[in-house]
Amino acid sequence: MEFALLHPDPDDANWLLPVPPSVALAQRLHPIEHEIAERRRWSIELSDAFEPFMALSAQATATTHSIAVLEGGERINAALNLATAQCQTEMLTVQPSNRISESSLLQGLERDRPLIERGVRIRTLYQHTARYNPEKLAYVAQLSNGKVEYRTIDELAERLIICDETVAFIPTRDDQQVALELRHPGLVRYLIKVFEFMWGRSVPLSTGAPYETAPDGITNIQHSIAKLLVEGHVDEAIARRLGMNVRTCRAHIAKLATALGSGSRAQLGYLIAQSGILDQDH
Repeated sequence: MEFALLHPDPDDANWLLPVPPSVALAQRLHPIEHEIAERRRWSIELSDAFEPFMALSAQATATTHSIAVLEGGERINAALNLATAQCQTEMLTVQPSNRISESSLLQGLERDRPLIERGVRIRTLYQHTARYNPEKLAYVAQLSNGKVEYRTIDELAERLIICDETVAFIPTRDDQQVALELRHPGLVRYLIKVFEFMWGRSVPLSTGAPYETAPDGITNIQHSIAKLLVEGHVDEAIARRLGMNVRTCRAHIAKLATALGSGSRAQLGYLIAQSGILDQDH
């Protein structure tokens, strides 16, 4: 009775009869169709209201090079989704390691898969530590094919995404909640050169082990740590730049100190400088 599927029998009030299906269906469709009509009317009104501003925006885009500030994860993701949906040739990404949640990886997977399906080339740079991250490896396995390349490098400065040499995204805060959308051709070209510089010094994810011990008994990652130590970085900054946790970083520092025979942190910096290991090509 509540859903109007039954009605009293006019000949006997003690009985209920089913409402004809066509009548029941019409009763349910009517409010839906009314809502659709209202929403269509509202969408037309919105389009009409925004039309003059869209025209102004198109004129501005044609004559100026935009740098837009995107605040909040929702707005950043919306801009990224639009840029990747419009990407037709190649996407370049630099993805420093952090405690990315599984949902973020899944979101990236949903964004990247359509690119691959329409033949867009993707090149992604991770830190060497990604080789030991099961979530990252599973993500890579989901997308790996001839059009997708993954490489690793010892140190990455910050996140970067470039689509079709026309738009680039860079964060402006460590919490990734504010980003810049860059469409200035000069800036985009500069960032592409930065990417290519790092790409040429990186190692394909499918080959080699960047933590192998060099002839002097010090691993490649320890050479990277030594360089940052001499530059004056603290353990937390070194760990962040190399994409590892602080405990792992300190374990590498301890091994480096043992290899060089250092008894203190101050002596370690001196021994690194004296050893000449930073002058070698690793």
